[in-house]
Amino acid sequence: MGFSMLRHIYRLTGKELRSLWADPILLGFIVYVFSAAVYTIATGAKFEVEAARVAVVDEDHSELSRRIAAALLPPLFRTAEQITPAGIDTAMDNGRYVFVLEIPPKFESDALSGKTPTVQIDVDATAMAIAGNGAVDIQNIVLRETAAYLRKDSGTSATPVNLVMHTKFNPNLNSAWFTSVMQVINNIATLSIILTGAALIRERERGTIEHLLVMPVNPLEIMLSKIIANGAVIVAAALLSLQFMVKGVLGVPIAGSVPLFTLGMVLFMFSVTALGLLLATYARTMPQFGLLAIPVIVILYLLSGATTPVETMPAWLQFLMQFTPNTQFVSFSQAVLYRGAGFDLVWPQMLALLAIGGVTLGICRVRFAKTISAQD
Repeated sequence: MGFSMLRHIYRLTGKELRSLWADPILLGFIVYVFSAAVYTIATGAKFEVEAARVAVVDEDHSELSRRIAAALLPPLFRTAEQITPAGIDTAMDNGRYVFVLEIPPKFESDALSGKTPTVQIDVDATAMAIAGNGAVDIQNIVLRETAAYLRKDSGTSATPVNLVMHTKFNPNLNSAWFTSVMQVINNIATLSIILTGAALIRERERGTIEHLLVMPVNPLEIMLSKIIANGAVIVAAALLSLQFMVKGVLGVPIAGSVPLFTLGMVLFMFSVTALGLLLATYARTMPQFGLLAIPVIVILYLLSGATTPVETMPAWLQFLMQFTPNTQFVSFSQAVLYRGAGFDLVWPQMLALLAIGGVTLGICRVRFAKTISAQD
């Protein structure tokens, strides 16, 4: 790469930055997605149970049944309400309760006599995440309270096995620690594709692409200038969001090296900005580009491991997703930011990002050259 090429890229990058700075709506959108959007999603899209509505059908009216009902407390649940068996169906159909705990007659006496009485939990599974986690919480509460009551009655003070659980990286199982970082990653991918693609489409719609054709620049210089300019803005916005919104406002601890994460983010940004330019070469207007970009962004986000574990997907899909930059960057980010991994552990993901970016950039260069030539 000669001095002349570097000078052309520098000047074209400056042009791209001035064009971006002159668009207040786009700048406002960047600020929003890395601030308010991150906070809203992190605090609103929760996977843990919080203030769930629960009712108890107590047909035993014993000390043990009252003890179980009293253990359903905030913040996991709202104060349990007592209802009759006849009111279960109506209450569940109307969505008044997510859970209804049915305690049968003679529950306490059967438990004290060594029998295994059955307690039924009715769950409204339309709230899928809360339903699954909440049912487990109620089951644990019933087992814990019953075991404590039976130990008290028998005079023993300890159980045969004492289970001690150690939760690493997220001791309180706070979903905001997960969703906030994953949202920043999603915003990096989304804006990298949208900004670079929109930059090329904007050149075409405004007619300034013809100006580039008469300049002594080649397609690679034009393409790299758009990648560098938009990528620099995204990297800066993401780092500010990570420092002030994720770590400062939301209180999410950053376990690993921020410089190492920045290096990986640059490699990731390099891959997805090239993908954005590649999509833009197949579109002639902004609506066409949007129709191409939206399904790509959604698929990459949903199947990258940022919302659900990759291990839960079919084997063939897991294999295919290893060739996408989002999957590699999500794995890299979780290792660095959550578990404090160093370069010796994440270099395979970084190498994969570099390879994916190089291939995408090569394909994009061919398509970009054809697009420029078609303007002659």
